Amino acid sequence: MTTRRSLLRSLPAGLAAGALAPWARLALSQTVAPGANRFVFVMLRGGLDGLAAVPAIGDPAFADARGVLALPPGEALPLDGVFALHPLLQQLHAMYGRGELAVLHAVGLPYRERSHFDAQQLLESGGTRPFELATGWLGRALSAAAGQRVPLQAVALETAVPLVLRGPAAVDTWAPSALPEPGADLVERLEMLYRGDPALAQALARARGLRNEPGMAANPQGAGQPSVGRGRGTALALALAAKATEFLQRGTQVAVMEMGGWDSHINQAAPNGPLSNNLRLLDAVLQTLRDGLQASGTWGRTVVLVATEFGREVAVNGNQGTDHGSGGAAFVLGGAVHGGRVIADWPGLARPARFEGRDLRITTDLRAALRGLLADHLQVPRAALDAAVLPGSSGLAALSVLRTRG
Repeated sequence: MTTRRSLLRSLPAGLAAGALAPWARLALSQTVAPGANRFVFVMLRGGLDGLAAVPAIGDPAFADARGVLALPPGEALPLDGVFALHPLLQQLHAMYGRGELAVLHAVGLPYRERSHFDAQQLLESGGTRPFELATGWLGRALSAAAGQRVPLQAVALETAVPLVLRGPAAVDTWAPSALPEPGADLVERLEMLYRGDPALAQALARARGLRNEPGMAANPQGAGQPSVGRGRGTALALALAAKATEFLQRGTQVAVMEMGGWDSHINQAAPNGPLSNNLRLLDAVLQTLRDGLQASGTWGRTVVLVATEFGREVAVNGNQGTDHGSGGAAFVLGGAVHGGRVIADWPGLARPARFEGRDLRITTDLRAALRGLLADHLQVPRAALDAAVLPGSSGLAALSVLRTRG
């Protein structure tokens, strides 16, 4: 039989606060040292086309291989002699120019079967085969970080804890609520009802205490954020990014966000199609994170990883889109990043160089980048990476993407 108490314990932490305000709020104990590093993982669900976001314009086979999806000459934002950024990623291009963005290309997971569900599970779990692990690499890393009296504090900007953050450590969630503001009488009755139950009373007090806390005001309309459209999804994504910066400013060390809709089978190059709109929004979301953390002095200690479950096929399909593929692109940005460079062991786009004659071949395992970031930035010991956080990856050399500290 389900009781009120067992139901409360089964809910994400942020939902307790969501019952008390139109926008859910949660508390985080401020035990983190002011100079502690910050890490943000942005997961792009659906399979970002890495050759659209980061076109290999200098590859001799690029134009023919991409057909109608190849950008017209002069439109792409140049990075080096081979690679460029999509013209809608202007803020990312500026970060690259400031040395705050490193681009990983021909990167992917130890998986080649093109299933969204399997590939996303692998991206979040950090294993070598889908569903061999039931927790997430980041969730396991929270407790494994060296020198921590307690696990790293983490928040998911979602209604439930995503797989990537599941593990032995407690994780908070934050998400907007559509519930109306409750009346004082209701809150008082809840206090009386929960008075004899410490767990329920603590959750209620926690939610009440944050309703008027300075610095945690909600921004449901995305006020003051980059103008990228008027859709509700756009305003929500920008508001979540702004909220993430608030948590990170206040002591949270790890935040996770996700963006969906990257499955681009049809009319991929349409100026106002789903892929174009998503690229605009991603650019604005990442700029929102940078602006908020830069203003608080936290950006210099921050790393943001943006990754997707797989790339797309190199060639255009019959609907002027791309189908599920293998290799793709990822972004690592932040003030702690040694940026201004593309990191790629480029295999080439000629048909004989493609995986199964179809896909950009994976030459860099994404877990090599995870090993470098977790070890160097979050201080996760190598023994923990090998045994628990990224099991099966001990043979990968860690990829270093951070600035050298003097």
